[in-house]
Amino acid sequence: MSDSLILEVNDLVVDVLTGIYSEETGKPQPLRISIAARYAIADRYEPDTPLDASKNYMDLKFAASGGLPEGVHFKLIEAVADHICETLFVQDAKVQAVTVKIVKLAIAEANEQIGITLHRERRPEHGG
Repeated sequence: MSDSLILEVNDLVVDVLTGIYSEETGKPQPLRISIAARYAIADRYEPDTPLDASKNYMDLKFAASGGLPEGVHFKLIEAVADHICETLFVQDAKVQAVTVKIVKLAIAEANEQIGITLHRERRPEHGG
């Protein structure tokens, strides 16, 4: 098995216009979003390795919050996940793959987690 580096942001709650909930209410629905991005790994990380040798975790958070276009209704939460993946691929050529888990909080009745997990590998059109 080869070495890997997975950067993660978990359980970020973001209001997004999506699905039937938003169609019926005209309001965004709360989504719990977790992101895992497989990142090109260095041969070694020393104490003095510069910060730019890794991805800024805030870039992952931005992709799931400020990076989502305001006022756009994503009919499917899969489209939200795809937008997050695309944002991360465009931001940084060192992102090799992205997994996005989205839980729809508005439709849970007994704390169950209803949603999707989407995984995308970098494609040639992303420059990799």
